[in-house]
Amino acid sequence: MTVSSADDLRAKIREVPDFPKPGILFYDITTLLKDPDAFRQVIDRMADQVKDSSVDLVVGMESRGFIFSAPLAYQLHAGFVPVRKLGKLPAETIEVEYDLEYGTATLEIHKDAIQPGQRVLIVDDLLATGGTVQGTIELVQRLGGEIAGLSFMVELTGLNGREKLGDFQIHTLLTY
Repeated sequence: MTVSSADDLRAKIREVPDFPKPGILFYDITTLLKDPDAFRQVIDRMADQVKDSSVDLVVGMESRGFIFSAPLAYQLHAGFVPVRKLGKLPAETIEVEYDLEYGTATLEIHKDAIQPGQRVLIVDDLLATGGTVQGTIELVQRLGGEIAGLSFMVELTGLNGREKLGDFQIHTLLTY
């Protein structure tokens, strides 16, 4: 199947009912990622959305955010900076605790990952409630980075994550 539209990409994503718990419809992107043409289209389209943004660094969140942020950094001729779960980075870090649907989690970034004034694109696979990206925005801003935009492959509009993110430029490829 040729991938030429957003609907073609959407058709590559498997819907799994009742995962991880009853009543949840999970959008499994692994079926899209294994298709080389679809994966290439996603990266190319995400890069095209932000090509005029003047980006120094692309920040991706563990773990699925890495899948999209590293190739986007390459396409944009920018550096890549990982934001990891607590205890995964070897040098001095700063951290932020953020809210999940049930509980909290902690993210960290190397203290020297971003220099003041650098323009940063934050990338993740999915915008849902916005908690992970809010935490990442805080880390980038604490290091003096300027947010050039936020980029996601999928946005779950019913969870209202966009409303929590303020006036940042938000790019999404597919919405549900």
